[in-house]
Amino acid sequence: MVLTFYGGAQTVTGSKHLITLGNGKRILLDCGMFQGGGTAQAKLNLDFGFNPEQINYLILSHAHIDHSGLIPRLVKMGFTGPIYCTPPTLELCELVLADSARIQQYSKPVGATLPGGWQTTAVAEDEPLYTEEDVQACLGQFVTVPYDQPFTIDEDIEVLFTDAGHVIGSAVVNLKLREEDRIRTLCFSGDLGRFTNRILKSPQPCPPAEVVICESTYGDKFHSSLQNTEDKLEEIVREICVEKGGKLLIPCFSIGRTQELIYSFNCLAESGRFPDIKVFVDSPMSVYATDLVRKHTECFNEEMLEFIKTDPDPFGFPQLHYITEAEDSKLLNALEEPCVIISSSGMMEAGRIRFHLRNHISDPNSAVLVTGYCEPSTLGGKLINGAETVHILDEELPVKAKIMQMKEYSAHGDYGDIAKFLINHDKATLKHIFLVHGEKPVMEKLRSELLESNYTSVEIPGYLISYEV
Repeated sequence: MVLTFYGGAQTVTGSKHLITLGNGKRILLDCGMFQGGGTAQAKLNLDFGFNPEQINYLILSHAHIDHSGLIPRLVKMGFTGPIYCTPPTLELCELVLADSARIQQYSKPVGATLPGGWQTTAVAEDEPLYTEEDVQACLGQFVTVPYDQPFTIDEDIEVLFTDAGHVIGSAVVNLKLREEDRIRTLCFSGDLGRFTNRILKSPQPCPPAEVVICESTYGDKFHSSLQNTEDKLEEIVREICVEKGGKLLIPCFSIGRTQELIYSFNCLAESGRFPDIKVFVDSPMSVYATDLVRKHTECFNEEMLEFIKTDPDPFGFPQLHYITEAEDSKLLNALEEPCVIISSSGMMEAGRIRFHLRNHISDPNSAVLVTGYCEPSTLGGKLINGAETVHILDEELPVKAKIMQMKEYSAHGDYGDIAKFLINHDKATLKHIFLVHGEKPVMEKLRSELLESNYTSVEIPGYLISYEV
């Protein structure tokens, strides 16, 4: 068996790992889009580095765009096999892939008009990676498999999805692979959630494996406790919106992070601690994704299930307003009163958040609250790293708004979570750990810690590097 890494190799985006069995069968784990990085990343999205026609199966860990975003292109370029995922992942993919296609379609020259009347000033790009028609075509190849039910793909391959606790539908991929009358076992963590989670179940136990491909986004850190999360959020809202009278902009990933924030605001409102400030969720994707989260209560943890017995809608409270129409979004810029605006995208590279940032990034009374990872080359990464000016749409703007961070909302496991996840795997039989989905310095520190904990053969694969295991 040979593993080759075509994405997520010393980077945090573009998850894409290829398994080639001795009999020539090829299984692709994830098919994610590279994000940030400009021209270099764009070229990686154009060229897979392998022939899509030669892939037999695709197994998808979850719906986030850096894991699923190139599936329509894979099909467009010749992949005809089945795509295995959990049922909620398919529902989310229907949303995120169509949204991705629309974003690509409407990346047009200066002055072009987007749906709803927005004017864009983006530089013209090449042909989109795929269209909405390509998205519809690829959805026909999805096959859903529930959690905790082993599924035989063919006589040589069995897959088991266990809950990864990252977003609804996220899965750890557990494989049994037959090679020369011997069963090999491989585990791919996908994006591993936190064992202390506000809404979702913790990562569930999975069977031990000989080979583990493990994410490492926060493998050198311990997250802050969730215990005082609402207290900190309340303090920030009172400082920016009440004391300064400004607007609090929260760039946010539509799936997972947005629902966590809404739930926190809901808890503050229910306890009478939230000031009389309006909260706007300005993102059609976030609105639709929140509806899906409401639907999938089977993914909730015990505390959340208890909560909804007394509050049937944990994602709704009187001050909260969901916005889907572009015209209503534009009216927020004319709103003079202080407010909170939650909008995608989380890295601030696309979506309505860019328009809100353009209007408020130079306002010293306003603030931008970053709640998740931002690739360093993205707008979000530049703001986190202290940029004094930033280019947003057609303008170079001074950064006068306060840039704040809350890492408590990360949906990725930290070092402690990764260590707890790996305990499932017997060190006596675990032969290889491959660290993916992280920045190299983080991976190197995690590798060192794992070796000190008596794990052996911990590798940090590079792009296009293959390993025979």
